[in-house]
Amino acid sequence: MLQDFTAEPLRRSKFDGMTERLPQEKETSLVLLEQLDYYRARATEYDQWWLRQGRYDRGPALKAQWFAEASVVQTALVAFRPEGRILELACGTGIWTEQLLPFATELTAVDGSREMLAINAARLGLPMVRYIEADLFRWRPAAEERYDTIFFGFWLSHLPPERFAQFWNVVASWLAPRGRVFFVDSRYQETSTAVDHILPERSATVLQRRLNDRREFRVDKIFYERDELTRHLTELGWSFEIEETTNYFMYGMGYRMGREPDNA
Repeated sequence: MLQDFTAEPLRRSKFDGMTERLPQEKETSLVLLEQLDYYRARATEYDQWWLRQGRYDRGPALKAQWFAEASVVQTALVAFRPEGRILELACGTGIWTEQLLPFATELTAVDGSREMLAINAARLGLPMVRYIEADLFRWRPAAEERYDTIFFGFWLSHLPPERFAQFWNVVASWLAPRGRVFFVDSRYQETSTAVDHILPERSATVLQRRLNDRREFRVDKIFYERDELTRHLTELGWSFEIEETTNYFMYGMGYRMGREPDNA
């Protein structure tokens, strides 16, 4: 049975009467709304990307490479040993929620797409997962809630660069005193995306994405270099170990400087 989940819906009228906003800020917000529309519409076909099906099937050799590299990340997550109260941001269809579940005493999964959350809840079918539909830039846990582990998969690259620092500062405020963070994201690799997607120059920060029905949407997509991302996080007061697989994935594990976990 599909579980109920808390909904904090996005308000699409937030630009009304706010012409004093800087043009760049307004454009960023418009792209983010379009990005949400894309992931809501993509929910039922999202797993085709992960499973290398349909437009994402690049042949047996590259499919095998993809799954081998995904296994490296999954093994790293197990070795990281998420624990306690776990928060997953941009939880999507549950690919990583399923991986986190065995380690959690409580698991909160947040996403802006109700459609993604419904698939996730149906996939797991467990009452211990608390689902929240919310704008990830506005949502805040209750004042007393702190998390031992915060995880996000393929979300960091969708953050507009101008919101990067604010996001990490907020994440720091949600962690328990010795809490930790794990993330996984995409590397810049043409064969990671659909066969009918054109990957622009690496410096591009807004990409055009297409659905199976050929509707197109703009999304924020930043392909970080490992050293660059490590430097940015260090400047913000984080200690991170970031790794890359051969072609497709970047993943990192870290904590706030001065709040080292016992197993650091």
